[in-house]
Order: sequence, then structure tokens, then C-alpha cells
Amino acid sequence: MGIYPLDIFSDFMLWSNMEARNIFQNISPIDHRYSISENAVYQSLVAWISEEASIDACVKAEIALIFAHLTMRGKMSNSIREELEKCAVDPAEVYAEEEKTHHNIRALVNVLKRKVPQEVASLVHLGATSVDILDTSLSWRMAGVTREVVLPMLKKLELLLCSFAYLEAETPQVGRTHGQHAVPITLGFAVSEYVSRLGKSILEIEKRSKELKGKLSGAVGAYNATSMIVKDPQELERVYLAELGLEPSEHSTQLVEPEYLLRLLLEFNVAFGIIANLADDLRNLQRSEIGEVREGFGADQVGSSTMPQKRNPWNSEHVKSLWKAFMPRANTFFMDQISEHQRDLSNSASQRFIADYTAGFCLAVSRMTGVIQGLGADREKLLANLCGGGIPGGIMAEPAYILLAETGVSDAHEVIRKITLAAENEKLSFAAALAKEPAVLEKIGGKLAELGLIASASEVLSFFENPQVYRGLAAEKAKSLAKKYSKLMGGNVYV
Repeated sequence: MGIYPLDIFSDFMLWSNMEARNIFQNISPIDHRYSISENAVYQSLVAWISEEASIDACVKAEIALIFAHLTMRGKMSNSIREELEKCAVDPAEVYAEEEKTHHNIRALVNVLKRKVPQEVASLVHLGATSVDILDTSLSWRMAGVTREVVLPMLKKLELLLCSFAYLEAETPQVGRTHGQHAVPITLGFAVSEYVSRLGKSILEIEKRSKELKGKLSGAVGAYNATSMIVKDPQELERVYLAELGLEPSEHSTQLVEPEYLLRLLLEFNVAFGIIANLADDLRNLQRSEIGEVREGFGADQVGSSTMPQKRNPWNSEHVKSLWKAFMPRANTFFMDQISEHQRDLSNSASQRFIADYTAGFCLAVSRMTGVIQGLGADREKLLANLCGGGIPGGIMAEPAYILLAETGVSDAHEVIRKITLAAENEKLSFAAALAKEPAVLEKIGGKLAELGLIASASEVLSFFENPQVYRGLAAEKAKSLAKKYSKLMGGNVYV
């Protein structure tokens, strides 16, 4: 994320020339607008994907390499470990050194050699190429930010969705396909779609984060340099990576196989799309003519600069807007798969923007979490929309057709379609139009009674006047998915 605030309104330090920079002079909105409005999220990311974090991770990798060399030589001790773990490098020193070397890792190595005890200084970077440090430290950071920031945020959102789906499992809602009223569902069932989709993506992110790899195989991946140091270069690599909680890439050129990180980032993008889809649905459900749910709105909040009555679904819209900005970067992740022969630098600049993408994703998760925390359901409007529509109760045409067909009427669909046309032309409810067809009504009533859905055939119109009773397994499905994913996310809300 580049330069970051030590305090929300503090000056910034520009490492290259040590000039003070005001927060509002930053170029990226991540580093000014969102560092203020989403400060907790921002600060949690700083520890993993800021420029300081990047340099610290490279230092950690270089120290791990020293440990590996000492271990292989039988010279590792607790006192050496404690002393080396205290080594700290000021990013400003590294940037200043890079002004001379024009090479970031060589600059880091030169600075670190001055920090470590002189008896181990010769082991700094010994046998390594730059990417042994860069790719390994990036894997370590991405595993860490996923474990410590991304997954906790996603699981919090998922548990909130589980709670909402369970709470509203039996709240009637009209289903919609192609933007048109379809058949009844429940609000909890609608949300449980996202419980299921996001839940599976979270589990996949967790899995992929544990599969990230590192390397210590040298300039072309064939262990040329380390074969001059130890008899078993791959054992040295394993010891080095174990210090960082990683395993070796099965095959390396100068680079770790890119697919490990690619798959994690692509699953981030899958989750991002699911959250954007949820945001879009919630935004549409807040339209004035629908009004079934409502985002929380503060007492001093303003919806429009000119229309005082407005309460815009701006948070849901903001989530989708973040997705629009960051989702296309998956194209770059794919392009970073390609590096000519054993390595070129065509991914050097582009890979730096993984930090921005991760930040944008987390900002969207945070914003959606706030939406769900404050989301309210208008049950009266939900029921009114369910029972209204172009033909009041017209969504009950499907069960009428199914029940009539079950009595052996082969053209049942056409029979019911004509009844809906009559209802529309005569401005009647579907139940009233159905009542004008006693023969059809009798057949349907008998089938409903047979299924135990009404006590007697005389109650058939009551069934069609109350579309909320025709909801299939919507409520049961919502509760089942809420329980399942609550448990998988570590929650114990439902029994």
C-alpha cells in the first residue's frame, strides 16, 4: 500500500527524500479517504501489506536463511536466535541504500549486514537470489494477511448473514426472476443463497492460503549456488522455509510457481463477486417502489445535498463500486503467470498492486459487514409486495396449474393461463378469477385436501388468497444453511 499513516491525521514520511507529506496529498484513495473512514481495517492491513511490512518480511526471510545455514552447520543456538530476532531495519535506510545500488534486495542485504553480528554477516543472502527472498516473503505475508485479516473479516460477515437468514427464515417474500414476480420464498431463503455461496468461498480461501509456497533454489531454480554450500540443497531449502511456516514450490525457476498465489487471489475475487452480487440485490430491494429492506441510517446522515428526504442505499452501492474498481485486476493476476524462460521482470511492477487489491477487497467486506449489521426488514411491505403485483395473488398461478395437472388435466397450464388473463382484463385477484371457474376450483380443492394442505375443499380459495403459505422448503432451507455455515465458521448460535 506504499506510504501509510502512523496516525490518522499525522504527517507522512516519504522515504526517498524524507520530506513530510500531509495525508491529503496522497494519490491513492486507500491512503487518505479509506485510511480515515476505515481506519481499523487500514491499520490491520498495514502490518502485512504496507511498504514497511514488505521490507520487514524480507528481513525476516533473510534472518530465516541465516538460521537455516547455522542449523545445517550445527551451530544454531538459542542465544544467536534471540540476538538475530531483535534485528530491525529502518525502511528509510534501505531506500537510501537503493539510491546507490538501484537494486532493492541488494540494498536490503547491505543494510542488514551492518545490523547482524559480524560472525554471521557472511551468511546474509548466502546462496540466495533476490526472488528467493521476494517470492518467499510475499507468500509469508499473503498467508499472514489472509489468516489474520481477510478470513476473520469474512467469517464475521458470514456469521452475520447466517443470523439474518435464520431470523428471517419464515418472513414471506416474493421471489423474483428476470425482475418479475415469480413464486413465494422467504427473506431468509434469499439471504441464505449468499450464506451458501460465500461460505464455500471462505473455506476455499482458507485452504488456498495454506498452500502458498516459497523457494531457495537460486537464479534459475536448479540449486546451482546452494550446491556449492551444502550436500543437500533441498534440505537447506526445507529448513529455511520451515522457519517461515512454508513449504518449497514443487518446481521453481527463479520464481515460485505462480499458480499457488494466483489461486488464492482468484478465490478472493470469487468472494468479492459474491459480496458485490449481495450488495446489488440489497440495493434493489431498497428501491422506493420495493422498499423491503433498509440500510441503517444515522440521525445526522444526509442522503442528498438537495433532497432532504432521501435515504440512499449508498453503502451497498459503494461495495459494488469497489468491486468494479478491483475485480478487473484479476486479469493482471493471470498475466503475471507468464514469465519468459526462467524469469523476466514483467511482473515486477504489476505484482506490487496485489496490496491495493487486497486492501480494496477488505474495504468492501468491511462495508458490507456494516450494511448487514444495520439491515432492517419491512415485513409489512414484504407481505404487501407478495400479495400485490400486476395481478393480486397472481403468483399463485403455478400451484393452481400443478394441482390441476395432478388431477389428470393435460392442458392445465393453458387453463390456468387463461384464468390469469381474465383476472388481468377484469381487474380481479387471481383467487377471485379462479372462483369463477367452479369445475377447476373443485378439482384443485380436492387435490389440496388430499395433500392435507386444507381441511376441506371448501377452504380452497383461502389457500390462494394467502400466497405466503406456498413457500416450498424456503424456511427450512434457510435455517439449515444458517446452522451449517455458522458451525463451519466457528459460531454456535443455532441448535
